[in-house]
Amino acid sequence: MQADPALIWAYLTQGPLLWLTATLAAYAIGDACFRAAGRQSWANPVLIAVILLGVLLTVTGTDYATYFEGAQFVHFMLGPATVALALPMFDNLPRMRRAVLPIAAGLLAGSLVAVVSALAIASALGAGPQILAALAPKSTTAPVAIGIAERLGGQPTLTAALVLCTGIFGAMVVTPFLNLLGIRDWRARGLAVGTAAHGIGTARAFQVNPTAGAFAGIGMGLNAILTAIIAPLVVRLFQ
Repeated sequence: MQADPALIWAYLTQGPLLWLTATLAAYAIGDACFRAAGRQSWANPVLIAVILLGVLLTVTGTDYATYFEGAQFVHFMLGPATVALALPMFDNLPRMRRAVLPIAAGLLAGSLVAVVSALAIASALGAGPQILAALAPKSTTAPVAIGIAERLGGQPTLTAALVLCTGIFGAMVVTPFLNLLGIRDWRARGLAVGTAAHGIGTARAFQVNPTAGAFAGIGMGLNAILTAIIAPLVVRLFQ
């Protein structure tokens, strides 16, 4: 007796293992493409994985809620991964103390520009309060951004998508853009990408230089705290 492929697929989609496996497989393929491209920033493994998963969900007619129910373990691990970034901060405490004023100035400028510029453009284009609330924390890491958006009345799923797009775009343009500006200090480069492009940018910084990666982790962690303070104040002004 031959099994019906449709019944097999319906059975598999009921369990969480299918979409977790699909997520890990998509990233593995993206990472393989990234290595094959010589680690060029345009071949971002997260971007490739997102495209592959998007195609798979479209072809199979699977809604996002069903996918997320299976892949939520990956989302859960974002929290511990973010906390683990305290390690490079601890390792670089002496260097941070020596550059505390430039770091503070860079973080404040980066956080303000990220929130104000996004809200100003969205408001000028007629975005409503929910969109503004979802957009404000886009430059912070996903667990923090989703928490901020929920408190402000934004849509968490939209915030997650905006955070992902921000991180991918930042990771793709950071190296050529900073090279064009002639910035050679790995501390400054790392802090900039960590502040602007959170975890995905930080991963890219570690691939380029260990010092840049460490300071990207510092920028990412401190920017999350600063954005949690700044975003509600700026959103109220625009609303």
